[in-house]
Amino acid sequence: MIINPVAGRGMYKNGLGEALHVLHSAGYAPTVRFTTRAGEAVDIAAGSAGYDLVCCMGGDGTLSDVVEGLMRVGGDARPPVGYFPLGTANDVATTLGLPKGDSPACARRIAGGEERAWDVGDMGNGRYFTYVAAFGAFTDVSYETPQQSKQALGHLAYILEGMNRITRLPHARCRVELDGGVTEEGDFIFGGVTNSTSVAGLVKLDPELVGLDDGLFEVSLVRYPETLSELNALMGQAVSRNLSGPALKVLRSSSVKFSFEKPISFTRDGEPGGTFTELTLTNRRAGIKIIC
Repeated sequence: MIINPVAGRGMYKNGLGEALHVLHSAGYAPTVRFTTRAGEAVDIAAGSAGYDLVCCMGGDGTLSDVVEGLMRVGGDARPPVGYFPLGTANDVATTLGLPKGDSPACARRIAGGEERAWDVGDMGNGRYFTYVAAFGAFTDVSYETPQQSKQALGHLAYILEGMNRITRLPHARCRVELDGGVTEEGDFIFGGVTNSTSVAGLVKLDPELVGLDDGLFEVSLVRYPETLSELNALMGQAVSRNLSGPALKVLRSSSVKFSFEKPISFTRDGEPGGTFTELTLTNRRAGIKIIC
């Protein structure tokens, strides 16, 4: 049991004893480890070979670290993951329909649940992501603003409220190469590679579109609107959830290569993911198993 004590403002204290009792009653002998620094969950999970189960109590960032550590464990020795979501966005919990902030309920699900395969994103530099790697405007809105602002800016059409915002939106010229020789080029205000139905509570994808273990990413691209008509087209697509238009589209691919004219910062599962002029993301199909 890997616990991030600062996730969710220390919510781990609520029901932890009962959760451990549930797991013990199911036949497990829990070993509890608290993280004391950023990235420590990676190292703890990397030493989990031989355990029957690795539980993660924290936010999506903590889960991401645990998954990265597990990817360093040999495939046959890699234990499944039980997730106790305590953070703010909890996109993985939303995708899987897991109870948030209720540790005893999560423990009961883990004790009686089934393993589900989950694709893992490989950033090619020894780093992995669980559900999103992204660049651009909406990563700032999603991860760098206070919670009350996240709630207020709940829709793409609201974020793009008028022409006066356009000059302040970050954007980058980029070439995007996908499977089968598919290439997209242009000036983008957002590019996201996801394996989730929810990204920071702002971007929602149809569950029918997303296969969590199909070996394919969903690649979301939003072009920079240079004119009022292009802005209106983008807002229209956002409102109607048209994901295949010229301004906003979602494609599917097992690998994605981004090439930029200048270094661009990425987020990785809601945390800083590095700065790149060229980055290839590869889908590691069914890289982990998560209990749900």
